[in-house]
Amino acid sequence: MRRTRSGCAFWFVSPLVPVIRSARRRAEAIFNQPGEGRVVDPVVSRVQLWRAVIGAVASFSLVYAYGADDGWSGVANDGVVKMILAPLLLILTGPLAVLGFIRYAPAEQRPLLRSRLRAPLKAVGWWVGILAGVVLALVGSALLLKQNYGTLLNGLVALALLIGLIWLLPFLLFSSAYAARYAFNTSNVHAALPAFLTVVLVWELMLCSVALDGGLPHGPPLAQWSAVLGGPVTVTAVALWELRRMRTRHGVRIRH
Repeated sequence: MRRTRSGCAFWFVSPLVPVIRSARRRAEAIFNQPGEGRVVDPVVSRVQLWRAVIGAVASFSLVYAYGADDGWSGVANDGVVKMILAPLLLILTGPLAVLGFIRYAPAEQRPLLRSRLRAPLKAVGWWVGILAGVVLALVGSALLLKQNYGTLLNGLVALALLIGLIWLLPFLLFSSAYAARYAFNTSNVHAALPAFLTVVLVWELMLCSVALDGGLPHGPPLAQWSAVLGGPVTVTAVALWELRRMRTRHGVRIRH
């Protein structure tokens, strides 16, 4: 009996499902720790979800209408790059934003806020370690496989590293997504801090995207500027609304 192409794909993908689920659960456990400070507001979550969906549809529509330099594969690669770039930007520029946030808080609250930095710093350490583990596994397996005089032991070690990457790569992607979504658990410091960092991050990503792409996307000027500014402007608007809702509905204030 001839096995269909869809059947082959099923037998190839199905063993990966529990691996991906395991990676996602572990990433969420590390980078989605609410602590005492996070405000869970279902209305805000729904608005954020709809903003993301509408933004994705708008972005795909612009690419479909006016094209992209590397086609759809370039769009996918750009998404992965941004997913990895977001935590890096948070690590590089986030400390300045956090220090500015703490500096803006009332003087009597600053020691308490600084004492809560342990959870974000621990999350940063986890993400750096995960990224280093993926890089070391990739480099190590490549070096072992390239050795012409390689022994059976080298081949077995390289195979073990490659098998480990089947779990490590989705773990890195999920960790990056959760780290960016929850801003390295900075709600443990203050409930308003993730929204504040989101605004900083989205504008940094926009600048990096324009710089890496070498200019504006395809299309007429209105479409170009909508593609570049649409995401940052709408994310900023939602974040400012979230901060206002925290203040009016949940009594969360940066300054009293």
